[in-house]
This record gives sequence, C-alpha cells and structure tokens, in this order.
Amino acid sequence: MTATDDKRYFGEGLLRWYRKVRRDLPWRRSRDPYHIWVSEIMLQQTRVDTVIPYFNRFVDRFPTLRHLAEAPEDDVLKHWEGLGYYSRARNLQAAAREVAERYGGEVPRSKAEVSALKGVGPYTTGAILSIAYDQPEPAVDGNVMRVLSRYFCLEDDIARPATRIGMEGLAQSLIPEGQAADFNQALMELGAMVCTPKSPSCPECPVGERCEGRLQGKERELPVKTKAKKARPVFRWAALIEGSGAFAGKVLVRQRPETGLLAQMWELPHIEVPDEDAWIRPEEGAALLEAALAEDGVLVKAASGEVVGEAQHIFTHLVWKIKVLGASALEEQYVADRTGYRWVGPEEFENYAWPNVFRKLLTEYFLLTLRR
Repeated sequence: MTATDDKRYFGEGLLRWYRKVRRDLPWRRSRDPYHIWVSEIMLQQTRVDTVIPYFNRFVDRFPTLRHLAEAPEDDVLKHWEGLGYYSRARNLQAAAREVAERYGGEVPRSKAEVSALKGVGPYTTGAILSIAYDQPEPAVDGNVMRVLSRYFCLEDDIARPATRIGMEGLAQSLIPEGQAADFNQALMELGAMVCTPKSPSCPECPVGERCEGRLQGKERELPVKTKAKKARPVFRWAALIEGSGAFAGKVLVRQRPETGLLAQMWELPHIEVPDEDAWIRPEEGAALLEAALAEDGVLVKAASGEVVGEAQHIFTHLVWKIKVLGASALEEQYVADRTGYRWVGPEEFENYAWPNVFRKLLTEYFLLTLRR
C-alpha cells in the first residue's frame, strides 16, 4: 500500500466516523469566524464541558466582533471570570479592535493577516481559516499531535518546536480536498474522545486497524514529551480588612495594575514573602502587611494570630500559596477614597471581576457573615 493510499484511508475513515458521532457544540452550529475564534481561545487549557456555558454567556453579551471591540474591558473580564488566563480575554479584545479598525469588522481570510493578530498563534490561525473558510490549513494542538504520533509511530519530542512544525506539515498533507473544516475537527475529536492521553480506546478508533503505534504496542508510550518544569511556589499573606460603622459588612479590596499578571482584576490586599519560613509566622505576616499597606496610605491593624483563610492560585509557571489574616482599618473614610482601593459588600460583589482564588475566599466570607 502506498503512502497516498494510507493517507486516503486515514482521511476517509476519520470523516465517516466524525459525521456519525460529532458532538453538538454551540460553536459548531455556524461557520461564523468570530464564534470559532472565541471558542478556540476559550478552549486553550480549558475543558470543553467547562467552556460551553462561558461561550454561550460571552456571545450572548458580545454577539458580534464589533460588540466585543466596543465593550469596556471590565465588562469583558467579568464575562471571562472563572476561565482564568485572563491575558487571553485581553488579547482577544485587542485583536477584535484591530479587526474592526483595519478590516471593517470582518475576520480576514489571509493566513498572514490572521496570524498577525494579537494572541493568535499557529493553531488558532489554522482553526479559524479551516473551520470558518474551509481553507486547507492545519490546526495542530496537543490532541492532534497525540493522534499523529501514535498513528504514524513518531517518536520525536512533541515539546520541541521543530516537531510541531513537522506535525503541521504532516497534518496539512492529510487534509482531503475541500474538506478541511470537517477533517480538522474530526482529528481534534478523535484525540479528545478516543485517542486520549492515558487510556486510548483503540477498539473504538475508526482508523485503529492501521495505527502503527498500536501495531507496535507503543500506543501508551506515545507521544514522547519532555516534562515541563514544576511550577514554583510563591508565598503570600493577604489581609481581610473588615469595615465598621458606615462600612459594616464590607471588605476593603484593591484593583491590580493595568498590566502584568491578572491585570485590572480585584483582590484582597496581599504581599509576597521571601520564603515558607516567613509564611508560617502570622505575627511576621501581620507586621509586613501593615507596613506594605501603609506605603499606599492605607492604615490597618492586622490580627497577627488569626489566620481566617488559606488558598492557592495556580498559574502555568508558579503557584501562589496564600494565607489570610483578619484586619481592621484605622481610617475608614480616608481608605475608602484611596485610588485603587474600595469597600465592597455582598450586594456589589458581582459587579467586579475577581481571580478565582479571591472570589472563593470572599464568597465564603460573605456567606459566613450572612449566617451570623
């Protein structure tokens, strides 16, 4: 059997299977490139089942690219809240504004123009062009690299950029003429539903009969991937500053800077300490918090012996380990007028965009205070 015959077998078998079993996902109900774009950005590092309600809510609020481009950033972040990796939302809006200004609100059809948009890498470029416009462009993500590694028994490290480039060339050569949209989605679907990372369901695979990895007994060894570096722990003390008098039932929060990690989101005031030793001594945490907040002109008294909460926030490269100390403000009205700080109670809590870790901590706090 020739290589051409083998590729035809792979493509035809995959498409027949996909058209029978494809999942009914909301972004598959149209070829709208904007909806496809939003879904692909949301699906980065996030499971399909998690994304569905977020996608529906997001496109209900921003039904067209122009709606997204013209929206306040705070509103966009609020509708992204819970998905994490907030730079994805900011880049998506920045790119939508570029499309609105440069291309009249129409997602371009040129590979060079799409790939130049902020936050749009090779995979997303291929997904938009193939699914929306049926252009024969590959869309190679982790699922696709796993399928190709196993089917063709490729033992190159998929963490290497050169391997990804090679996979993109291979994937493109497999696309049946005029069927790029279905083929790329079928390849992704196979990786997500059958050719899974740890327990591939080889008997259910529509092309398993000729899978070289299975035939050589290597389906569970492939793909080859070097392990990423372990996320570095970062130790932090946070202050839960309760109001009194006119601010009773409220908590003092602050907005993060306009750029950087979790930019412009709201949080409990917190500080980083140099090591775990400083993180296990509440009295030291209280002193450090008081000094750091005083530099912002926010005068508080932290309860050095009262750890009222503990949580962690996991990023790709680091993990925030947070302990929370109860505290009270010494000058409440003055604090309330400080730029970047605000008193927030349960009634306005949902008006702000929170990283998950602070949403969880404050939700628990407000629920507890309501029961008192």
